[in-house]
Amino acid sequence: MNNSINLSRRIKPRLSNARVLGVALAGSLLLTGCFDGDGDSSGSESDLNTQLFPADGRLEATIRRTTNGVPHVRAENLKSAAFGAGYAQAQDNICLLAEAFVKARSERAKYFGPGPDDINIVTDFSYKAQEIRSGAAADFTSLTDESRALMEGFTDGYNKYVAETDPAVLPAECRSQPWVFEISPIDLYAYYRIVGQYASGALFADGLVFAAVPPGAPVVPSQAVAANGVDSQFDGSQIADNARQMAAERTNYTDIGLGSNAWGVGKDMTEQGSGALLANPHFPYTGHRRLYQMQMTVPGYLNVNGAGLLGTAIPFVNFNENLAWSHTVTTSRQFTWYELELKPGDNMVYIKDGVEKPIIEKTLQIEVNVGAPQPMVLERSFYFSEYGPMLAANEANAAFPEWGENGLVNQKPAAYTYRDANASSERLLDSWLQMSQASNLEEFKDVFRNCGTTFWTNSVYADDQGNAYYIDSSSVPNLSPAAIAVLNFKRVASPEFDQLYQQGVTLLDGSKSRDDWVPGECENGLVPFEGKPKLQRADWVQNSNDSYWATNPAELLAGYSPMFGTEKTPLNPRTRLSLSMLLNPLDSGPVSPNASAPGGQDGKFSAIDLINVIYNNRGWYADQFLAELQERCAAIGDAEVNLPASGNRSVSEGCSVLQDWDGVYNTDSVGAHVFRVFIANYRKSFETDLTVRFNASAPVATPSTPSSTNEGEAGDLMLQALAVGLNALDTGGIAYNAKLGDVQYYQPSGGVPPGGVAMEQADPIPWPGGDGGVIEGIGGGADGGIDGTFNSIGVFTGDVAEDTRFPRIAPAIIENTAGLSQNGDGWIVARGTSFHFGLEFTDNGPVAFGLMSYSQSTDEDSPHFIDQSLRYSEENYRQLWFAESDIEANLLSQGETTITN
Repeated sequence: MNNSINLSRRIKPRLSNARVLGVALAGSLLLTGCFDGDGDSSGSESDLNTQLFPADGRLEATIRRTTNGVPHVRAENLKSAAFGAGYAQAQDNICLLAEAFVKARSERAKYFGPGPDDINIVTDFSYKAQEIRSGAAADFTSLTDESRALMEGFTDGYNKYVAETDPAVLPAECRSQPWVFEISPIDLYAYYRIVGQYASGALFADGLVFAAVPPGAPVVPSQAVAANGVDSQFDGSQIADNARQMAAERTNYTDIGLGSNAWGVGKDMTEQGSGALLANPHFPYTGHRRLYQMQMTVPGYLNVNGAGLLGTAIPFVNFNENLAWSHTVTTSRQFTWYELELKPGDNMVYIKDGVEKPIIEKTLQIEVNVGAPQPMVLERSFYFSEYGPMLAANEANAAFPEWGENGLVNQKPAAYTYRDANASSERLLDSWLQMSQASNLEEFKDVFRNCGTTFWTNSVYADDQGNAYYIDSSSVPNLSPAAIAVLNFKRVASPEFDQLYQQGVTLLDGSKSRDDWVPGECENGLVPFEGKPKLQRADWVQNSNDSYWATNPAELLAGYSPMFGTEKTPLNPRTRLSLSMLLNPLDSGPVSPNASAPGGQDGKFSAIDLINVIYNNRGWYADQFLAELQERCAAIGDAEVNLPASGNRSVSEGCSVLQDWDGVYNTDSVGAHVFRVFIANYRKSFETDLTVRFNASAPVATPSTPSSTNEGEAGDLMLQALAVGLNALDTGGIAYNAKLGDVQYYQPSGGVPPGGVAMEQADPIPWPGGDGGVIEGIGGGADGGIDGTFNSIGVFTGDVAEDTRFPRIAPAIIENTAGLSQNGDGWIVARGTSFHFGLEFTDNGPVAFGLMSYSQSTDEDSPHFIDQSLRYSEENYRQLWFAESDIEANLLSQGETTITN
């Protein structure tokens, strides 16, 4: 079966009741223009689909801004709606978008120079080797008309804003910069290919692909064209070492620095007797992975409100009149590595099923700004198997041999390569468009029956009929039973092999077609709908970045490919808290009497109950261990505790604060940060100190129960962990009795182009929530984090905004503290709860409440730069307007903001 969209099964939305938009009102913006980009697919007049394209070629969209600057885009065809979306996003985030397109074109070195440690040279070459833009150009004509309408329209809207805006008035990050230019739809599609590969190829673009060369071949590029006006001698001696160092820094390929919570609540557990949804993505506050909210309406064709990654022409976490869904990052795997068995004496030929196959060499070029009037051109050979680019696996892990040495699988001369399930992002927009058009669960399922994909996420769903539904909707390689059997055997037989697997490396045997992905209903070799984990319930489904297994403990899921994740293994603390709240909707928790019960007063969920589930700021570890720690604190009193390394100290002052802590992570909570530094250290002792081991029959309750050895004495492991944590607070200059909001805050920084010196862009904003995992430059926190809070936040230590080259102020942190700054600045939050909402379906349609925590715009001069951040600090949610009457009633006036004129 062809994996292109099956137009015979095109999903049609149910039309809303008499919701017709009149002329644009105050606070709205009417856009018109003919900005057709490369690859216009309007077609001839006789076969034109006017739901997709304007009959006369003239694009027209109405953008209306409501509370906090959210755009509601309305147009008579899909291309025009995307035109409005592109314009609105450019208004709010032009610099981030422009830098993203430079990245996708492999032109960072051209505009920004080699970059620190030659990173721009390495990644520009790597994206070319991964065929990010060349693949987009090759595949563009095979896209559906729907995808082309969206991409062309968005491109034209972005280009209109660029063309009509004086470069001198752009935000400081890109003001008067030559890299802000009009783009083509192929540039946009190239960016989507990077987005699609966040959990796969993008992990290899910072060294692994670049450093992969056969013996004797140079890693350092050569100078093909000298820069005009500078010495023609090019010194690239450090590039190879820098690329190898970048490759070595990433030690885990299962964590992409993203996380989420999502609940689909069915009719048995809601106040209205219909469905309800909790959406709580945990995404970066900086860079290209910021989310952006908008509503898109094409009468009779599409009406959806939600948020997508910047630059996407349709939102991803959405609701329409009849259904809603959110996404969580999956535990599934989107790539496989292959060990190629090399022909004896020939490092450029491998043998598969006894047949010789060539390793292909391609010469690629990039431009590099070296300060001359014209850039220098560098070129280098890259190498490819039938699966994809070659990898310098030995640079990632010392267990792997160098190219040509005996391999791990067959102990014969070997080289390594990979295949990427998301190498082509052909379905990126089609899947979300069809999901947005669905009017019931069967139509939603049809998207995935037709081989749709959400790339690296699960989907959690609820609808107006009271259905709750979960599916791992990601792109997963379809391995044969024989390949899975061998994979499982090797994991059991070899601890080293299993360790690689735990780090995210699925190593297969490239000498046997047995390990090739199996084509089937989805001919690209991905697991089809029938093989995906999924669950439909009338009570609830949930996911907090664990595998599908415990989606609902009343109906555990098992028997799926190991490529989807584990079964019968311990759950992360966010998942345990999530399940605990759903299983006990009337229980506010064992140590947080002031927290609201998840299900309100009746144990049935409403939209407001669901948004307050996020804002209750409970943490699993506090629920599990605080009372025990308080008892041990009382027992030790003023006596000193032995420090694990040497020395001793009193913990009485810290204990006194913990005795009065309310057990949650509100901005006015006193003691939350003391417990944080305790659990950051005690969690290292779970394996040895907890006496009740994990039991798959009790996945929420286990593991548990600290050992009573040395309980309340100087050698008590819990008290020792507290002592170490208090020392860290002393080092960081943090008072034990400080309110959490005084030491944990959001403070955007940057305000300069690549190569500049970042500045603070706002005063610190107190921030609720607990740690969901520190991102130390490249990693993340999908493991549930140190605090184990549902409302998950965290620190990012990178010195540039994520996925970009924009400088930011990076904190130097103290180890085992969840990111405590070394210089008294506390915890500077830069990831976590982002776009979030609680939604219920009522007799009058969907009603949702939520926020975009970091606000809509990255332009510090915009009124929507931190307006929602201030609201989030106070947990002052807003309604997500959907109905036409609500939009009209909540329009921003032209006098309020320049973006509504």
